[in-house]
Amino acid sequence: MTDKTQYKLKKLIKLLESKKGRHTELVSVYVPAGYSLHEVSNQLKQEQSTAANIKSKPVRKNVLTALEKIQRHLTLYKRTPENGLAVFCGNVSEKEGWADIELWAIEPPEKIKTKLYWCDQSFVLDPLKEMVKEKEVYGIILLDRSEANIAILRGKKIQPVVHFDSIVPGKTRAGGQSSARFSRVREGMLHDWFKQVGEAANKIFQEQKDVIGIIISGPGPNKEHFFKGDFLLTEVKKKVLGIVDTSYTGDYGLKETIERSEDILKEASVTKEKKLLKRFFSELERGNLAVYGIKETINALKMGAVDTVIISENSDYIEVELECSCGIEKKIIREGEKKKIICPKCNQLKQIVGQRDIEEFFEEHAKDYGTKIELVSTDTREGEQFYQLGGIGGILRYKIE
Repeated sequence: MTDKTQYKLKKLIKLLESKKGRHTELVSVYVPAGYSLHEVSNQLKQEQSTAANIKSKPVRKNVLTALEKIQRHLTLYKRTPENGLAVFCGNVSEKEGWADIELWAIEPPEKIKTKLYWCDQSFVLDPLKEMVKEKEVYGIILLDRSEANIAILRGKKIQPVVHFDSIVPGKTRAGGQSSARFSRVREGMLHDWFKQVGEAANKIFQEQKDVIGIIISGPGPNKEHFFKGDFLLTEVKKKVLGIVDTSYTGDYGLKETIERSEDILKEASVTKEKKLLKRFFSELERGNLAVYGIKETINALKMGAVDTVIISENSDYIEVELECSCGIEKKIIREGEKKKIICPKCNQLKQIVGQRDIEEFFEEHAKDYGTKIELVSTDTREGEQFYQLGGIGGILRYKIE
């Protein structure tokens, strides 16, 4: 699945999650790859007979209308799409007593394995969520003598799992103890500390079956001693991709681990994202080949000056088609501005007759200039910084005035 496909599917899931039925009148239908649409249509007809017995007249009417709408949509297909089909339909009106029956259909990027019909107050989205679940999952063991962190890098997001503080003393001899005896005590405590960290790591990474590799990090030599010892199970140790030096432990040390693991994670999406945004910010600092802001980026794109458009996945810009007595126009706005667009000429509230995501807008125009589009998250420090800058920008082919 490409980043763009995953992005669009995530957007749809987020949209469908926001839709809530006042009653059990939202219908979810999943048709597995290779399954007969005719059989599904027959099942929906049977469900119509069952729905006819619903006591509440408005709910009964809404469910029956949704089922009819789904059946009509199925007639648009000559055969089941290669990866199956998911259809969602129901009354999503926010006002009690009002009906707003909407339908969404998706031919998913991966094969649907589940056959499902379900009617509830929310749509069933678990099969789609499984498709956008991160496949790039790495483990991090960050430790020194005084503390340790175990975390999961899932895609571009670091998820801390556990933090430990140790009681291992420093190398300075304490009290009146002899150096040799103090050293033996310290070594014993250090061994127990490594054992504690190892046991936790073994448990976590045996349970996290999707972890494809582990990085051990930390300041000083303790991380090497930990790895060379018998503290990790063989099956866990085999997943260790490398050992990296950091200056810190804790949350900052986890971020530093990713920074210093670029060679180890060179094919990982987190590394590619950080590299892209570092280039963007470097060009921006020099004042040469970077642009940011929705208007500025569009203008530069239409000049053919943009090599790569960068869009934050959290960007809430959309392109809408607006209508009033003056006619129809297209405009780029933020999602939250949809309900308050007044025409400056006729002073009427403009009606939205169509809309699309900003990524689709850029995708349409970028192909005219051979411009690439990259989507970035807010899970990295650079990604969050880019989002705070507006979430829309680009790397230029040449400097523009």
